Amino acid sequence: MKLLKLSLIFILFFSNYAQSQEAAIPNYSNLSLDFEIRAADLVNRMTLEEKISQLGDGAPAIPRLNIKEYHWWNECLHGVARAGIATVFPQAIGMAASFDTKTMGEVASVISDEARAKHHEAQRNKNYNIYNGLTFWSPNINIFRDPRWGRGHETYGEDPYLTGQMGIQFVKGLQGNNPKYFKVVATAKHFAVHNGPEPSRHSFNVTPTKRDLWETYLPAFKDLVVDAKVYSVMGAYNRVDGESASASKMLLDDILRKQWGFTGYVVSDCGAINDIYSSHRIVSTEEEAAALGIRRGCDLNCGSVYQRALKKAITKGLVDVKKINLSVYRLMLARMKLGMFDPTELVDYAQTPFEVNNSKPNDEMALKMAKKSMTLIKNNGILPLDKNLIKKVAVIGPNADNLNALKGNYYGEASNPVTIIKGIKTMADSNTEVIFHEGVSLVTSKNKNSEVLSKNILKDIESADVVIFVGGLDATWEGEESNKMRVHNGVDGFFGGDRTKIELPEVQQNALIEISKTGKPIIFVLLAGSAISFNGLEDKLDGILAAWYPGQRGGDAVADVLFGKYNPAGRLPITFYSSTNELGDFEDYNMRAGKGLTYRYYNGEALFPFGHGMSYTKFHYSGLTINSATVSNNDEIYVSVKVKNIGELDGEEVVQLYIKDVKSNTWMPHKQLRGFARISLKKDEEKIVNFVLKPRDDLRYYDEIKQDYAVEPGEFEIQIGSSSKDIRLKKTIKVIY
Repeated sequence: MKLLKLSLIFILFFSNYAQSQEAAIPNYSNLSLDFEIRAADLVNRMTLEEKISQLGDGAPAIPRLNIKEYHWWNECLHGVARAGIATVFPQAIGMAASFDTKTMGEVASVISDEARAKHHEAQRNKNYNIYNGLTFWSPNINIFRDPRWGRGHETYGEDPYLTGQMGIQFVKGLQGNNPKYFKVVATAKHFAVHNGPEPSRHSFNVTPTKRDLWETYLPAFKDLVVDAKVYSVMGAYNRVDGESASASKMLLDDILRKQWGFTGYVVSDCGAINDIYSSHRIVSTEEEAAALGIRRGCDLNCGSVYQRALKKAITKGLVDVKKINLSVYRLMLARMKLGMFDPTELVDYAQTPFEVNNSKPNDEMALKMAKKSMTLIKNNGILPLDKNLIKKVAVIGPNADNLNALKGNYYGEASNPVTIIKGIKTMADSNTEVIFHEGVSLVTSKNKNSEVLSKNILKDIESADVVIFVGGLDATWEGEESNKMRVHNGVDGFFGGDRTKIELPEVQQNALIEISKTGKPIIFVLLAGSAISFNGLEDKLDGILAAWYPGQRGGDAVADVLFGKYNPAGRLPITFYSSTNELGDFEDYNMRAGKGLTYRYYNGEALFPFGHGMSYTKFHYSGLTINSATVSNNDEIYVSVKVKNIGELDGEEVVQLYIKDVKSNTWMPHKQLRGFARISLKKDEEKIVNFVLKPRDDLRYYDEIKQDYAVEPGEFEIQIGSSSKDIRLKKTIKVIY
């Protein structure tokens, strides 16, 4: 009995001791509590000044609460950017050209591995500077509606469905699949209706039709919020219907949070809160702009307006402290979900070794995606090059040895980048001579005389069996508006990061004309982030390979395609127009204005259509089946098709499904992508490709009167093909109520 009493005393003592110890631990540090409780407790312990200090992209430390200094700004558009050596993947537009969601997810997972490795190495070195955090302002899912927009190559192209599908996998690969912790936080930007012009973005008011808003500009954002659970959204610079996109009740409150159920945090684009009063002139003062941003649900200011002005705004009664508490709570919750307040040994992602960064497997993944992105848009039979027949190759052009043409923008630094000329020389065997001349610059002529190419260069070309011209643009000419971009203002075809013409720069056109006079076959390797018009010169080119901005292994990927080591299967995520004259007013966001924009609305004849891309083998489509010829709004439509490789080589095909409203009582797009699948087929192999459609999602339009999506009864055509123009099979279904 005595022993029992003693045991009970010990139990009681240690129970009380444990409880007292637990009580001594603040809730924000209590690992047994949910992050939501911990974050709320942490915010509750802050002074007002401390709360406000956390609302800028550079947030100072609060030592008494164990809050470390943190910089929210980081970038990983196609690899960890601006933080030294990292694996550089193809620019976003190139990855979109892969039409490969699986590989996109794999790439994003590699990027987030490197992000974790870099972050924890920086933490070990007490480095809390910008570009070392775990909150990334990627991806850019704005719609590339007009090829003149300089930042279009940061996007996944012109189609909302493709953009959404690629974006979903990118976000999932970044944020990871741990049930408790984020690997990193992804940010869907720029919300919303943002795609040029660059120079006027700080003051421009966009007034899209409701149809265009809900059918073109918003769907990809909804995909990332609802399906991918992206945890951060960045507002745009521009106004939308008179409201700053970074302080819009319609966008941030009504749509994002109430309709879509978004629970993460919103960050402004950099300087966008300042624009509210300085450029848009929606309000008159800094404190009014800060108050408006917080009230409308923009939690984090990239800039310092919040930190400077919010206390004064509170004093003036412009904003309730409860709104500030909510924003700080959302930010602290994000940091907790990233494991920043937990011991590193409890966070699996924190164990990522620094050696992961710039590793050999990651380099191979960069090559894999670069090859997947290669898009062969013309081939008269010259490709692939036969080493047994080609003894001398003349490589000409400004992008052949241009590192900038590999990178795009928002890039890291590759440790061993492979330029196009380097890749070609590596691929060519000892029996093939490769000569190289830059010949001309990208945009402006080097020679003041009328001679574009020197006589020595032309002599080398005449002695070659084939000419590979590597031209196009690079991101020093098309990109985000900046002081660096303004130096090009006044150069024909360029202004503020945008292009005013989509034609290949004249100096390159002239070089091609001279080369064509030699009678030698010409292969054009296009490195650019947007659609290029060849001004009729495409007829003089025997092959055109769109390589985009292909990343650190771009030269190897190009060479593999040119010499037949890799069979290309990339597809155009944008329409290539024949000339600038085909485009309407750049500032008109109405998708049907003029001749219409993108394959969904364009009424002209495209130079190369959306979804186009060639292979070194051939594919046959057959056996299109649909489970029912008549469906209702809530049914599911099961579509299957057989695809067979009937050529001589193994290869990949991108099977594309489009929907066309046969006869409508309202205006509808010509057709809309609603499914795609990149499949690999060996010679003579056949596969069945399956798609599932939901009328309520895939056949809908936005009814401006009812202010909601609706499905119109009637006939719809299901089209299966290899591009938006190359439709191989189609069947009609009837939608009934």
